[in-house]
Amino acid sequence: MLLTGLILFGSFVVLMAIGVPIAFAIGGAAALAFLTIMSPGQSLFIVAQQMMSGLDSFTLLAIPFFILAGNIMNSGGLARRLVDFARVLAGPLPGSLLHVNVIANMLFGSLSGSAVASAAAVGGVMAPIQKKEGYDPALSAAVNITSCPTGLLIPPSNTFIVYSLITGGTSIGALFLAGYLPGILMGLGIMLVAGILARRRGYAAAVRPSLAAIRGATVNAILPLGLIVVIMGGIIGGAFTAAEASGIAVLYTLFLALVWYREIGIRDLPRILIESAQTTAIVLMMIGASIAMSRVMAFAQIPQSIAETMLTISDSPTVILLIIMAVLLIVGTFMDMTPALLIFTPIFLPVVKVIGIDPVHFGVIMTFNLCIGICTPPVGSALFVGCSVGGVPITQVIRPLLPFFAAMIVTSLIVTFVPWLSLALPGYFLGP
Repeated sequence: MLLTGLILFGSFVVLMAIGVPIAFAIGGAAALAFLTIMSPGQSLFIVAQQMMSGLDSFTLLAIPFFILAGNIMNSGGLARRLVDFARVLAGPLPGSLLHVNVIANMLFGSLSGSAVASAAAVGGVMAPIQKKEGYDPALSAAVNITSCPTGLLIPPSNTFIVYSLITGGTSIGALFLAGYLPGILMGLGIMLVAGILARRRGYAAAVRPSLAAIRGATVNAILPLGLIVVIMGGIIGGAFTAAEASGIAVLYTLFLALVWYREIGIRDLPRILIESAQTTAIVLMMIGASIAMSRVMAFAQIPQSIAETMLTISDSPTVILLIIMAVLLIVGTFMDMTPALLIFTPIFLPVVKVIGIDPVHFGVIMTFNLCIGICTPPVGSALFVGCSVGGVPITQVIRPLLPFFAAMIVTSLIVTFVPWLSLALPGYFLGP
């Protein structure tokens, strides 16, 4: 068992270090680990079988549809309307355009379910406006980068769907509801830092909008925001499952972009479908490979061994949660969010169950801490996209990012040690 674990993690680290794509690194490590208990031909067959059986899940149908809905929104002009609505909300605040960026990312990210899409869409709209108003491009990019992950907490979120699959059926509706308050808290923490920096730099508030402007921006945002009501209302009310909600999301966004706003045409659909298929293939390949790895870990009893080791270090829930947070923050700097979730959830879940942490709360803890990683080098996807649309090199953004990282870590500690923030809404709407 020990040999299997050493080969699994050792080969994975080596494959990652030499630049093998992460999905293939995970699958290759699983195949090499299986060699300790079976022949080479059987090893490859078992990995392929585990990948296929792991992906044979009705729950996973939600992922390609939510990805497609997000791409339709990204192409359909919905980001611009949400930015206009955010400008109405944040107008009176110092450094208002920074706050607009955060609010727009929270709104668009929650609808698209993608931090990268939010960083690209909202950042692409905001960067020219902020530059014209005299805002520091590096600071603007830092705000965009650190606020786009809020959409991974505020539902609908593909991350919670993956977590539900790994944990054997944790309620997706409960996870969706659990993400609201932590996601909003993350956004507020970033806005607090942005407000402090804006005052120091002398960024003024925007001119208070007229009632006509407020009315117009609100009306334009009602239909896009209605997607949240439709999806969450249907899931909470039991009208449809998360997978069915994803199909409804596609129809809803397609109607808005193609028929109501006419921002895209029939000729744009093949491009959107191909982009969505490519993204889906990447995500599902990582999920399948990670499931094969989790099967090896289960066979080698790695999660149980790690749980026993951690519990011998301390039986204090506070200490154990701090250790888990530290590991997730480190892992998030070099591993993409989905495979990190798939690999480390089976390892840590037995530990947190022993110390009495609710699986729904732990799903929020995992997601929140891994969100920070997508904003950090060397592999932070939000970092690269945010710098690209902001037109600034990564080296100039690192220093402005530091106070926002501090805010994210502080809010992560609050979410971790105040379970009520994650469990209040699921308890209220779905019951104990």
